[in-house]
Amino acid sequence: MIITLKDGSKMQLEGAMTALEVAKHISEGLARAALVAKADGKFVSMNEVIDGDCTFEVFTFKDEEGRLAYRHTCSHILAQAVKNIYPTVQLAIGPAVKDGFYYDFEFKTPITQADFDKIEAEMKSIIKADMPIVRSTMSRKDAEKLIKKMKQSYKMELLADIPEGEEISFYTQGDFTDLCAGPHLASTGKVKCFKLTSLTGAYWRGNEKNKMLTRIYGTAFDKKSDMDEYLQKLEEAKKRDHNKLGRELGIFMTDENIGQGLPLIMPKGARIIQIMQRFVEDEEQRRGYLLTKTPIMSKNNLFITSGHWDHYKDKMFYIGEEDVDDEILCLRPMTCPFQFTIYKNGLKSYRDLPIRYAETAIEFRKEASGEMHGLTRIRQFTLADGHIVCTPEQLESEFAGAVDLIKFMLKTFDLEGDVTYRFSRWDPKNADKYVGSAADWERSEGAMKTILEDLGIEYTEAWGEAAFYGPKLDVQGTNVHGKEDTLFTVQLDFALAERFDMMYIDENGEKARPLIIHRSSIGCYERTLAMLIEKYNGAFPMWLAPEQVRVLSLTDRTADNAKKVASELTAAGLRAEADVRSEKLGKKIREAQLEKVPYVLVIGDKEAEDGVVAVRHRSEGDLGTMTVAEFIAKAAEEVASKLRK
Repeated sequence: MIITLKDGSKMQLEGAMTALEVAKHISEGLARAALVAKADGKFVSMNEVIDGDCTFEVFTFKDEEGRLAYRHTCSHILAQAVKNIYPTVQLAIGPAVKDGFYYDFEFKTPITQADFDKIEAEMKSIIKADMPIVRSTMSRKDAEKLIKKMKQSYKMELLADIPEGEEISFYTQGDFTDLCAGPHLASTGKVKCFKLTSLTGAYWRGNEKNKMLTRIYGTAFDKKSDMDEYLQKLEEAKKRDHNKLGRELGIFMTDENIGQGLPLIMPKGARIIQIMQRFVEDEEQRRGYLLTKTPIMSKNNLFITSGHWDHYKDKMFYIGEEDVDDEILCLRPMTCPFQFTIYKNGLKSYRDLPIRYAETAIEFRKEASGEMHGLTRIRQFTLADGHIVCTPEQLESEFAGAVDLIKFMLKTFDLEGDVTYRFSRWDPKNADKYVGSAADWERSEGAMKTILEDLGIEYTEAWGEAAFYGPKLDVQGTNVHGKEDTLFTVQLDFALAERFDMMYIDENGEKARPLIIHRSSIGCYERTLAMLIEKYNGAFPMWLAPEQVRVLSLTDRTADNAKKVASELTAAGLRAEADVRSEKLGKKIREAQLEKVPYVLVIGDKEAEDGVVAVRHRSEGDLGTMTVAEFIAKAAEEVASKLRK
């Protein structure tokens, strides 16, 4: 048989052989490191047989594909260990994720992290046994019989989701079998080291109407030193968790009497968001956006027109019931229907287009209680929302302009290296979730793909993540725990202009439908703030810091001097406070450092006499003495530069 390698070279081999044996013909070293392979673009375990001509590629732990297979196998080892210890447990799903894996379980008796030791011990026994991992396929009827025999109800649901005609596969190791698409390692003994890291609740299928399951997270590496380094970084990252640090710094809080997903933004946090908002609104104005201010609620008629009532109702808060009340009022989940209504106030000419609307909008979404966390997923949030109405000829340039605005924001907030781009597409297997025909989606996704390629944006694709009215480019950020969230988005909309009967008069004097771009320049302010807290470890750059300068009196004799300097700094546009408490200077300095204040100015008798201040920076330390005017000039320059120190 002819084996074609990744570089295009070919090998002629005699007879059928396992993927591992093929790898040995390439290189003994490669075979020793091999974790999984691809034959004609299809993943195969290293113990699967190759029996004909094919393209062939091998993956090791250095490759993402190899790491995913390695960690996916760990999730199965975890499930087998848990099943051995808790025979009545129900198994749900267990994928590999970035830097690790998890498995969701339904326990009859809840477990805690105190149970991890015995679970890990059982996992180590399974690894030591070096059980072969064998893939098998079967008909749907036989698969149903097997799962019924296993008494695994969640697996029966997953089996029902597999489309007719698609291959149904299982993986078996010892006496443990799991419904799984794979791929996996050849045996359990290939896993070198792992660690269970956390335990959380997770709704089945992410739906709060379903049962809450127990999710066990873990990580796995091929070298213990790499895993130890990762775990150390994980511990450090936990200290940066915005949900912990944001509360410690007095940026936000929550209260059980107010409810989940409804954070109270405290004075420091409110000041940061105000600074961000002013910056964003000024930049949008410079780029030709028209500011709107629309209601936070409306009758549901508006959302029936937009399609949200049919496709998004479960995520909306509303007052009243259909067939009971004459009027149903909805808290808005987005601003687009309101801005489209403004567009319709008067007929537009092609000369009026593009029209760019922007609004700092308070919006509401009914997030599942198990999904909410800190500021990243909340029920009331503030969105830098915007919509561009344009002609087909203007679509690409306007989309590019929206992307350029996002990139400008990312650069300004020092987030350029912390995001990835995702092309979110529709799911043709679940067409009921969307408006429009398959031809509409093919046309709009094709247009977006062309635009993204013209802009040179590197992206991944995610099927089923599109908005119900069109595809989108999502800018993805990852928190300190490795969870990915959408920060900003740009969406193409081929449907809502028709639903709202939006028109313009074209060059030929004929009525025409405009195209719409939905975009968010800085996303949800609360979510972006959460990312910035973690990014900066609470030490916001000078221009964003809620308190930029703290003036300390050394003794009661210089208290008035400290107050006077703080007033001068405030008059110069700086955010300054005076600390004139009768406390030791060291304590006051430590408190300012813990609160991440960029600059501390100290005034003692000598400084007061000389008309100067002693300047201390939170990371650079003692900067010597300066006049107040000199310090104001230095601080103003740093604020204007927006550089992070």
